[in-house]
Amino acid sequence: MEKIPHYINGSKIDDAERYGPVFNPATGAQEKEVAFASPERVNEAVAAAQAALPGWRSASLAKRANVFFKVRELLTERKSELAAILTSEHGKVLSDAEGEISRGLENIEFATGLSHMLKGERSEQVSTGVDVHSIRQPVGVVACITPFNFPAMVPLWMIGSAIACGNTVLLKPSEKDPSSAVFIAEIFSEAGLPDGVLNVVQGDREAVETILDHPEIKAVSFVGSTPIARTIYQRAASHGKRVQALGGAKNHMVVLPDADLDMAADAAVSAAYGSAGERCMAVSVLVAVGEIADPLVEAIRSRMAALKIGAGTDPSSQMGPLVTAEHRDRVASYVAGAEQEGATVVVDGREQSFDSDGFFLGVSLVDHVKPGMKVYDDEIFGPVLSVVRVETYKDAVQLVNENEYGNGVAIFTRDGGVARQFEFEVEAGMVGVNVPIPVPVGTFSFGGWKNSLFGDTHMYGPDSVRFYTRGKVVTTRWPDPSTSKIDLGFPQVD
Repeated sequence: MEKIPHYINGSKIDDAERYGPVFNPATGAQEKEVAFASPERVNEAVAAAQAALPGWRSASLAKRANVFFKVRELLTERKSELAAILTSEHGKVLSDAEGEISRGLENIEFATGLSHMLKGERSEQVSTGVDVHSIRQPVGVVACITPFNFPAMVPLWMIGSAIACGNTVLLKPSEKDPSSAVFIAEIFSEAGLPDGVLNVVQGDREAVETILDHPEIKAVSFVGSTPIARTIYQRAASHGKRVQALGGAKNHMVVLPDADLDMAADAAVSAAYGSAGERCMAVSVLVAVGEIADPLVEAIRSRMAALKIGAGTDPSSQMGPLVTAEHRDRVASYVAGAEQEGATVVVDGREQSFDSDGFFLGVSLVDHVKPGMKVYDDEIFGPVLSVVRVETYKDAVQLVNENEYGNGVAIFTRDGGVARQFEFEVEAGMVGVNVPIPVPVGTFSFGGWKNSLFGDTHMYGPDSVRFYTRGKVVTTRWPDPSTSKIDLGFPQVD
């Protein structure tokens, strides 16, 4: 059976005391096993990153930029190869996998502009003969802990900015689909990145805990569920590390009575069921305002019957399986319990059968959902769309703002004034107007509010530069004997 290795100091290492299974979700069969890092292996990777840090930090910005230009070229050339790896371990359809890689490449493109994004500021003559300038410097060795649902995009979001800013990196991918991380590390090496700057450490909780406690790791980036994000934030911060930990979501899509019905229905189906709902930006709650509720639910129901669910390698498939059998069963349990809580199951994805042992589940639509029901309160992370009916726009905003999550939200309307008011009032980090999944382009930053984010900065874009660097302000005066004197008072501007 193929072993998925670590990648440390430019070399693959696949020997381990423990291994974890890696399944093909479309067949249900274990096809690979991944080496789990011991604390000693994590320490080895940290040592490699520490050794590489002085050389990479002192590398010119031009040299760093050239690496990223080459990475972009190589990943573009080999996109289909990486997409096939993603599909084989995650299950998403090939077109979705290629789209994920394209969105990850946006941050690589952003990183090529590091000469601009690392510029400081300067003021001359702030006091007589005194100038002041500011610079940004790397924080050191950083760790990136990434989720199963985007095994290429999220690592590229993190490591692009971290490396561009002069840091060295430990990447700990999900043990469910770990191969893409090694593929990406090899691409960086081929592009000219020195050994030890990017290291991949495979593993589970033991590896993560070693990372969080390690004194030489100065910053941690994480994406995952809210309970784990909170724990990682607290534990890493208690060791003096800077942390950005992105958590869960319950993204609402508000549809007003004046919205284009067909456009809203198409968007809801696409955003709820794409990638089997395993997206932190997936729409999981449809908020139907007023009289649009009945026709909107019917329009969504009619579209669901035409969805083609199958293996991600089948070009006709629009949605693949879920990542594991356990996750599939957990998602199905929310549909099973919805009616007992008082909701109406309009379409039950459990009733769809598949000629496969893979981790497939049909799409579900649950109407008349209310806060307090598990199907509403919990992050399901699967192909289940809940419909909450409210009477007014004000009720819709209140519903969204009272939810514990604040990752993404969308509104569908033809009224520009209402859309502008929604943008002003709603409590979420990313807002879409007639856009169901408002993931920002690479020149902006990604992140939520409330229990969707622990830390002060969002991910990729300008915020990532602030996270992966420290500011330094330098005040300069050159010798002038005529102005030199002893003065024990606090320095004043003159």
